Amino acid sequence: MPEPALILTAGRLATSDAKTAHGLVRGPCRYDVVGVVDGAHAGRDAGQVLDGIGRGIPVFQDLEAALAGARPAPRWCVIGVATPGGVLPQELRAEVLRALGRGLSIVNGLHELLADDPEIAALAARSGATLVDIRKPKPRRELHFWSGEIAQVRAPRVAVLGTDCALGKRTTCQVLAAALRERGVAAEMVYTGQTGWLQGSRFGFVLDSTPNDFVSGELEQAVVRCDREARPDLILLEGQSALRNPSGPCGAELLLSARAAGVVLQHAPGRQFFDDQEHLGQRIPSLASEIALIALYGVPVLAVALNHDRLTERERVQWRERIERECGVPAFYPLLDPPGRIATLLAEFAAGARAAVPS
Repeated sequence: MPEPALILTAGRLATSDAKTAHGLVRGPCRYDVVGVVDGAHAGRDAGQVLDGIGRGIPVFQDLEAALAGARPAPRWCVIGVATPGGVLPQELRAEVLRALGRGLSIVNGLHELLADDPEIAALAARSGATLVDIRKPKPRRELHFWSGEIAQVRAPRVAVLGTDCALGKRTTCQVLAAALRERGVAAEMVYTGQTGWLQGSRFGFVLDSTPNDFVSGELEQAVVRCDREARPDLILLEGQSALRNPSGPCGAELLLSARAAGVVLQHAPGRQFFDDQEHLGQRIPSLASEIALIALYGVPVLAVALNHDRLTERERVQWRERIERECGVPAFYPLLDPPGRIATLLAEFAAGARAAVPS
């Protein structure tokens, strides 16, 4: 049974920094989420804070209130934020120390490893708590170099890429995988970030904690293992960042090393600049140019998934219609629209891709 856990967000629950918390509140999660600690939204339901949908997860003012009110009693605290550079904010560090002092174990998806902090490590040892640093790099002996074994994979791959980071690519993978399964299509997701692990996904790796030389090999092995063990009809690949995000260009690995056959491209019409780069004037290139760039890799964009942040209801409709008209592919809002139309498209695409492979 999943063990009960609190999510720590330190006042950031309603921001894009808390995308880890968002994924765990919406689910799935390898822990039983019994509450969120976030003073800015205390007294509310965490799901209501995110998207107006109650999920029975209370938000508490502080750790003491959570320990008094959460049921069942938590055994873990999960750091629910993903900050620029993966730095542990001071207010969260203080919360971690308080949690360890109460004997709670900590799960951390930041680049700043808790086990490397002498004070935190010593307190964990004294209290008998466990520290789980998801982004701790694997030992060299466990890493894989790209071998070409991907050519033997039977299941077609569709990459969910984005024009920026923190757009909802992982959520789109989850939404589409569930919709495909409802239609009798065996769909699996290969995760590439810490939240995928936290959600209990079976296949994947943490891309940005993997030495660069081994990213392609680890991705290949995750896909190979997924194909061999699950025998899916379709594999969805979770993208990270964006092909042209200067703070962390990423995505070509999914197109080349994992040999994606198609792309669902995530885009936020309400954004002008790359996330956290507004002060630098780093504009997000146009959606049409991103589709054209992906086509140069020899991979078609099958659909556009839209992030509705900062858009009115009327603007959402206008943007969806405009993108479908100008880009010639269907567009949808994964958190607002029924995914059936896109799931049907992907099911047909996967069936055609499998039929084209010589037996």
